[in-house]
Amino acid sequence: MMRFAARLTRPGFILDADFEAGEGITALFGPSGSGKSTILRIIAGLQQVDSGKIQLGEHAVLDTTRGLCTPPHRRRVGFVFQEAQLLPHLRVSANLTYGRWFTPRDERRIAFDAVVEVLGIGHLLARPVSALSGGEKQRVAIGRALLTSPHLLLMDEPLASLDHARKQEILPFIERLRDEFAIPILYVSHAAEEVARLASRVVRLEAGRVTGIGAPGELLAGQGSEGRIEPVSVLVGQSAAPIPSYAATRVEHPAGAIILPGAVTVSTSGIRVAIRASQVTLVLGEVPRTSVRTVLEGEIETIEPAHQPFVLVGVRLKGGDRLFASITQMALDDLALTTGMAVLALVKTASLDETGIQGHHAGAAGRA
Repeated sequence: MMRFAARLTRPGFILDADFEAGEGITALFGPSGSGKSTILRIIAGLQQVDSGKIQLGEHAVLDTTRGLCTPPHRRRVGFVFQEAQLLPHLRVSANLTYGRWFTPRDERRIAFDAVVEVLGIGHLLARPVSALSGGEKQRVAIGRALLTSPHLLLMDEPLASLDHARKQEILPFIERLRDEFAIPILYVSHAAEEVARLASRVVRLEAGRVTGIGAPGELLAGQGSEGRIEPVSVLVGQSAAPIPSYAATRVEHPAGAIILPGAVTVSTSGIRVAIRASQVTLVLGEVPRTSVRTVLEGEIETIEPAHQPFVLVGVRLKGGDRLFASITQMALDDLALTTGMAVLALVKTASLDETGIQGHHAGAAGRA
């Protein structure tokens, strides 16, 4: 368990945040300038604060009331930045082991071979850094951080500098390290689909303050009326059947089948699918004959004003999940939509990005 409480004042910005992070991945999510990366730097000991206390497990690494401030190299915190920041004069194997020198030998609880296997980088060990792709560099950077045997792993938008294909390469490896190493991870990202797929808990930040803490389905959906971040719904299906002839997967949900691109496997927590509000179309009446394959049954629960000309409609689906749809005020009036009305929600398969599908293969594990 990690406990964070700190206050920092800068010209034009005040950080005053207090939260806890447990097992798995806790995501810091919010608009640019809300303090997400600053919090990681404070935890790592790279940024001083006016006041604060940070507890990693049973040990405090910062407590300004006692004058305690543990040096960064003694905090046992791993840090993965947006850019890999590898040492260019060393080969991959030497980059991986570089951070271990700061960890006492009797505290090195994560094995080199285990990290190499989980991240799929055994074939890269003898290569120079200059010979790596962007995705390979980031996997090596993650491995270097893991091999310090940290009590907490900090990841500051680790996929932000990568193109779509490289993101699909990295995401399954982050899932594996989350599931196979018992290390809490604090993860910063602007991508709602990333957060929905990876995180079990979300801390939402606005202007240096915590405005919400909860599950991805709760926190990501609550972004709409402010307009800065599009609302994202998280639906959970419990079973999946491949449709190999169409390179697709049918996921069973109480409200109807969700058709996903590619091959998907079911994890112990089911399959989480992130859907942006702009990807949802609402229909009245019978199921239409349409090219859209995902048709979900529900009832309008809320109608909220958003930035003109749009409104945000919250639909309570059969089974309990909540799905948000962004539609125009014109459409709302024309269809005479009101709360309590039964509707069908349509989602195009082509609009579902693999980044937002938990457990999506995307062919990543086998690529160099």
